[in-house]
Amino acid sequence: MVLHGLQALLGRLYDVEMNYDVYDFLVTDRRALGDLHPCNDARPSDEQLLLAETPDGAAVALYMDPALLGRLEGADPVGELCEQNLADYCTALEGVSHFVYSTWRLDCDLPVSLLELETQAEVDKYAVTVFLLADQHGGGYPAQVHPRLFDRVSFDARLTPDQYQRYRMAHRSAAHYCRKLEHRFVSRGQTRVEALVRELRRFYRLGCTAKLRHAALA
Repeated sequence: MVLHGLQALLGRLYDVEMNYDVYDFLVTDRRALGDLHPCNDARPSDEQLLLAETPDGAAVALYMDPALLGRLEGADPVGELCEQNLADYCTALEGVSHFVYSTWRLDCDLPVSLLELETQAEVDKYAVTVFLLADQHGGGYPAQVHPRLFDRVSFDARLTPDQYQRYRMAHRSAAHYCRKLEHRFVSRGQTRVEALVRELRRFYRLGCTAKLRHAALA
């Protein structure tokens, strides 16, 4: 199942224990969401992480559009990522990123902010795509990932001003950080893989303010 593959990629990349199976929290029927509310905004979308406080802690659900999941099961990006499944892959990876990061932070009894979730998801899309494509194409560094993910983007016109500012800040911070990763760890097509992974794992464990500060200074 395709979400398992994406969850496993994130777990290996960041060396975090996967205590929860994303499929145990997956919802594909909006009518089943009940009193849970999207953690980011209320716009209907193909992917939404939903959180609610409970007497025992937090309730979590990840909504994914069933048509999107069907397309990915028919063209699994973990096996072959291409232009045809890239958009669906990015949507699914963002959802799994939100799920893995928020449940990991909650297990560690650490706070998590919306800006932090969005910034980490943008970095996750870049990092996972780089390593996935390198593995699929013989180990070479895929140089076009950054411009493809960060240069050709647009923001939903339905966003409120606050939402727009959050998404824009997350996108800009991640784009700057990931460009600096290329400058620091890739030289003449050769990637210092171990050093790059160490840096990504360090960034993953920072809180929101520290993430943004580190991204700006990296």
